[in-house]
Amino acid sequence: MKYRSIPSDLFISNRRRLAQELPEGSVAVFHSSEVPWRCADGSTRFIQNSDLFYLTGADQEETILLVCPSHPDPEMREILFVRESSELLAIWEGHKLSKEEATKVSGILNIQWTTEFDAYLRRLTRQNQIIYCNANEYSRSSAPLHISRDARFRHDCQELYQTHEYRRLGPIMHRLRQEKSQIEIDQLQEACNITAKGFNRILGFVKPGVMEYEVEAELIHEFVRHGSRGFAYEPIIASGVNNCVLHYLTNDQECRDGDLLLLDVAAEYANYNADLTRTIPVSGKYTPRQRAVYEAVLRIFRLCIDELIVPGKPIREVYAKEVARATEDELIALDLLNPDVVAKEREDDELPEEKRAYRKYFMHGVSHSLGIDVHDVTSTENIFVENMCVTVEPGIYLPEEGFGVRLENDIIVRAEGNLDLMADIPIEVDEIEALMAK
Repeated sequence: MKYRSIPSDLFISNRRRLAQELPEGSVAVFHSSEVPWRCADGSTRFIQNSDLFYLTGADQEETILLVCPSHPDPEMREILFVRESSELLAIWEGHKLSKEEATKVSGILNIQWTTEFDAYLRRLTRQNQIIYCNANEYSRSSAPLHISRDARFRHDCQELYQTHEYRRLGPIMHRLRQEKSQIEIDQLQEACNITAKGFNRILGFVKPGVMEYEVEAELIHEFVRHGSRGFAYEPIIASGVNNCVLHYLTNDQECRDGDLLLLDVAAEYANYNADLTRTIPVSGKYTPRQRAVYEAVLRIFRLCIDELIVPGKPIREVYAKEVARATEDELIALDLLNPDVVAKEREDDELPEEKRAYRKYFMHGVSHSLGIDVHDVTSTENIFVENMCVTVEPGIYLPEEGFGVRLENDIIVRAEGNLDLMADIPIEVDEIEALMAK
């Protein structure tokens, strides 16, 4: 693997926290992701199931975790099943974890081959009445539920053990994963550091006539050479009016003199993800209007990090009230909103947020959780919690004027002051212009 080994203490601690959430007489089951097939006999890159990685660190297909915390035999409380290798498999696919290596990675002493899973499951289901099954319960996911190993197991298990009680792991895992340990923060920081290297490279590369995909190539080169698997998500490299397409992915246009280039692109490291956005001038110099809009977005950005995002605060209150009102004030100052219209809307408590005038120019949320998933899971309480990792990404989009501006950093939420993991990545107008002039 490209990344440095993560201390098994992380996974041991994560499983201990999970075990504390499970009642007497229960068993929890987690399956690895599939190797995703593309077409014919071709597969794409394997990316581990986030929950399984969080609990074991095992970055390999055909892996299963059984957790049975109340079992009288300590060795039966945690069992990790890994794929048994062979001489032929080693020739075609390379090295697979041995039992000893699986213990070193995960901290689990009882390692079995995946072929032994059914026998162990039968044994544990006879001794326990509650079965916890895993699923992708992310609130905005539209992925088909039947394709994952977890989903197939859940279906088969319910057919075989019909008299057992079944419960969901999703709410428990979401609550556990939203609060990041120091080891996790270290992985996120490394992803951000690699992202910074890519962005700094771009500042010396972008100029009129460069193609968006050439910028993409420079970034992936820098990310991979520093131990990243690559992009944390599909890169958005949007010049000119493409700035205003929130999920612009074609990256096939020429960067022209006078345009802004919006870069929503970041690196992955050790399965943890960064998420960066910067908006830079293709020519190396912002126009007065571009600078005014940029600095308006930057003020909202600073307000979020310095004042608005604090532990215990409802996330919706920050997004739909405080950030919205600050955005309205900035849009008024930019002569984009009528102050009388804004004043009237503020008196109307019944007006839906999406119907307010400012949404024409700022139509997305200002933040999301970040971690093993780019849009990481959060608990149903929907409040900021200590050591939660979130993005801060306000924007203003003016398609009629041919440009938009979005800025984004990743922070760790702290009561004593938020930790900005991207504090060293240039963001001030003068700094960006100076670096591009070199």
